[in-house]
Amino acid sequence: MSDAAGHRLTTLPSGVRVVSESVPGVRSVALGALIAAGSSTEPARQAGWAHLLEHMLFRGTARYGSAEIDEIFDAMGAELNAGTDRESTSVYSRVQDRHLGRAFDVMADMIWRPRIAAEDLAAEREIVLEEIAMYEDDPQEQVFDVLGEAVFGEHPLGRPVVGSRATVADAQDEVLRAFHAERYVSGDLVIAAAGSIDHDALVGLVAAAEEQGASERAPSPPPAPPADRAPAVRFVAKPTEQYHVTLGALGLARGDERRFALRALDVVLGGTPSSRLFQEIREKRALAYSVSSFHSELARTGQVGIYLGTRSENVGSALEALGEELDRLCEDGVKSAELDRAREHVKGRIVLGLESTSARMSRLGATVLARLPVLSIEELLERIDAVDGEQVDALARELFAPERMSVAAIGPDEGRFRASMTGLRGERLEVG
Repeated sequence: MSDAAGHRLTTLPSGVRVVSESVPGVRSVALGALIAAGSSTEPARQAGWAHLLEHMLFRGTARYGSAEIDEIFDAMGAELNAGTDRESTSVYSRVQDRHLGRAFDVMADMIWRPRIAAEDLAAEREIVLEEIAMYEDDPQEQVFDVLGEAVFGEHPLGRPVVGSRATVADAQDEVLRAFHAERYVSGDLVIAAAGSIDHDALVGLVAAAEEQGASERAPSPPPAPPADRAPAVRFVAKPTEQYHVTLGALGLARGDERRFALRALDVVLGGTPSSRLFQEIREKRALAYSVSSFHSELARTGQVGIYLGTRSENVGSALEALGEELDRLCEDGVKSAELDRAREHVKGRIVLGLESTSARMSRLGATVLARLPVLSIEELLERIDAVDGEQVDALARELFAPERMSVAAIGPDEGRFRASMTGLRGERLEVG
């Protein structure tokens, strides 16, 4: 079937969904497979297995060895990569249209029929352990995992996507094969493409390559964490030159209509160089090199947050300035000129982003995987234009009130950091 959004969507008898969008004037295809296999559905003892399994897809299949997969895509001048997040795994490529069949053949084997052998797993396990060590050596990355624990607590969303050394080391080939069979199922798998693509031909490729069987569903995401969970403070002591500080709180679920207002709010608060946080904390007061806000939407909840990095002598002043800006946002709201600029920025990013076939493919795949309607560009722009100041102000008071935000930090001195938090209303937070 097709709709006004310009894409076509077909659901095969097995439950696999195939979605594509033809983009005139290009000779390439962005191709992706998205699977509802992320860290949020992992039992604690299997934390990080979805990410480890993603690595194992590249270790080869019954028909293709690991080096052969690399050689095939290199010979096509193509890209092949993958990623795992809290709720999904994606395998994606961009190839010349004439190589689509070959690329899909290899990718389909990787997804449906990976060779998960003990000797390959032993090597890949070591690589993932190196990846964990790399993150732990980078406080600017690690602090976001610490924030996840502060915001979500014991909920699965509070665990790092890469897992821990113990859980990764505990994964064995036979249980990882069972893990693959349980999560890489037809009812929660989407094949997406954008570019020089014939939808019916793509459907034919998928139907010929997929594993046959009844439509299935992977384990469902866990219930949302309680909205009334008390905010917490988490600190990791490391001999760093800066304090890496994050604030965060529960945000909006993926299908929440207020997500368009949240995009505009993020632009005003810290999402751009003209934002309040960037202008006040970096440009005017010179208290940080990097300061920004961020947000993510998940199936049943979401997260909002702020990051800044600052030296020891500035940490108190930076947190005080941050608290002042959050108070001002919640008490005074957003000015109409700021909102006008934010709406235009969001619309510009949407339009410019969707000039990329890879971005179009990712948007299609993620939306269909989440079982949400695919909005046309015109519909997206209309939703942004409809955002008003009252919506944005209400969201600011709900999501960014300083007293409801958890704090996570990495730095050299926990005592100094906690003493610096008074300007951020830190005394209201439960110390954990």
